[in-house]
Amino acid sequence: MSKRDLYFRKPLMNAAGTLGFSPDPRTPVAWEDLGAFVTHPISLRPRLPAARPAVVEYPGGFLLHTGLPNPGLPAVIKKESARWARANLPVIVHLMADRPEETAKMVQMLERQENVMGVELGFAPLLSRDTLYVALEMCRGELPLIVSLTADQVTRIGARVMQAGAAAISLSAPRGALDAGDGSLTMGRLYGPSLFPQTLELVHTAARMGLPIIGAGGIWKRDQAEAMIQAGALAVQVDASLWLPQT
Repeated sequence: MSKRDLYFRKPLMNAAGTLGFSPDPRTPVAWEDLGAFVTHPISLRPRLPAARPAVVEYPGGFLLHTGLPNPGLPAVIKKESARWARANLPVIVHLMADRPEETAKMVQMLERQENVMGVELGFAPLLSRDTLYVALEMCRGELPLIVSLTADQVTRIGARVMQAGAAAISLSAPRGALDAGDGSLTMGRLYGPSLFPQTLELVHTAARMGLPIIGAGGIWKRDQAEAMIQAGALAVQVDASLWLPQT
């Protein structure tokens, strides 16, 4: 287990990929409502955008394909560490965890950063369970580990992930494919209010299994976040609705 506790002053936070690499008070977000800040996904080395980034709308939401560009963790730490330390919110750094040895190296780098409360590990689609377990085992140390899982993974391997040392499980955005308008398929992550009934049911199921689950997916209104807490979520991550004008 980690040597530091995972705690949330308030059970609401942004999801990875929604608000950049550090809290920016100039962004029109109700920061006072959040209990933690989650960074954009970060890899060890710089990562370029997808060759053909896309946003494809469908009834009830949209598909987003970006390639998860980022400058790499050393560059992020150099630019953002002072901002993390000054932030009024504890920071959870989301790491792209497909390569266990590199991920362990990144976690060790983050253990030295002030105001980093924990690490969220995100994995590529179709990555083997063994690789996931090895990454989790190698990353155990000072910082609590949140493992981001797909809906089907939560019920299939959630208990095993907790036994391996995770402090909590979060829900990753589901994936899908849509016609981009030119006859080709665009694959990416799905966002939008139509996802909420499924994610609420999943949170309820995970909580009944005794899993410390951080709910996410389709949360567009405050009462939906509250419904996830009532269903047993440890906390809630809000994603694309943060990009809407605040009212």
